[in-house]
Amino acid sequence: MGKVNATIKQVEHLGFLLHLYDPTLPIGGFSHSSGLETYVQRKLVNNEATAEAFVRNMIENNLLYNDAAFIKLAYIATQEKNIQELINLDIECAALKAPVEIKEASKKLGNRLLKIFERHTNHSLLEDFKQAMKANDAAGFYPIVCGIFASIFHIPLPDAIYAFLYNAAVGMITNAVKLVPLGQLAGQDILFRMQEVITQTTNKVLSLDRELVGVCNIGFDIRCMQHEHLYSRLYMS
Repeated sequence: MGKVNATIKQVEHLGFLLHLYDPTLPIGGFSHSSGLETYVQRKLVNNEATAEAFVRNMIENNLLYNDAAFIKLAYIATQEKNIQELINLDIECAALKAPVEIKEASKKLGNRLLKIFERHTNHSLLEDFKQAMKANDAAGFYPIVCGIFASIFHIPLPDAIYAFLYNAAVGMITNAVKLVPLGQLAGQDILFRMQEVITQTTNKVLSLDRELVGVCNIGFDIRCMQHEHLYSRLYMS
C-alpha cells in the first residue's frame, strides 16, 4: 500500500497539467492558425510532408526560442516570487511578437487562461501580477500566464514545457487537417512522429542560453503579417 501511495504522490500534478494544457480548453486557441493559413493559401504547405515540416520548424525554430522559453523563465520567476521579473518578461514577450495578430492572440489566450484558473488559487504573486495588468504594466501574454500557473500548481518544469509543445503541435496539426486538407490518419501520423521532436526540444529549452531567448523568425513573422491581408480567412491569425 505504501508503494501505491508513493506512486500517486508522484503523479498528483497530472490533473493540473492535463487541465492547464488541454487543447480543448475554452480560451479560443482553435481560432488561430499561427500563420499556417498563409502558408496553405500560398501552397507552401500542401500535403502531409510539408505540413509536418511546418509543425517541426515551428517547434524547433520558433517555440524553442520564444514561447516555450518564456514559460520556463516565468516559471522560475514565480518560484522566486519575483514580480518585477514577471512584468519584465511580459514586456519582452510583447516586444518580440511583431505581427499584430500574433501579439493580440497571445494576449487574448493569456487573459482567458487567467480567468479560468485564477479562481482556484489565492497565490500572492498572481494577485500582484493581476494588479500589474490593471495598471497596464503587464498585458498577460499566454506563455507568461502558463508559466505562472505551472509553477503555482507544482507541475514539474520539464512536464510543463513538454505539455505546452504537445498542445501547440496538436493545434497546428488540427488546423493543417482542415486547411490543406489532410486525412485524420495523416494528422495522427504527424503527431506520432512529433513525439521525439517535442522531447528533444523540451531538453533544449531547459538548457537554453538566456541570450538566445527571442531569436527572430523573419519568415514566420512575414507570413503572419501577410495573413492580415488574405482575401479570405478562416482563422484570426
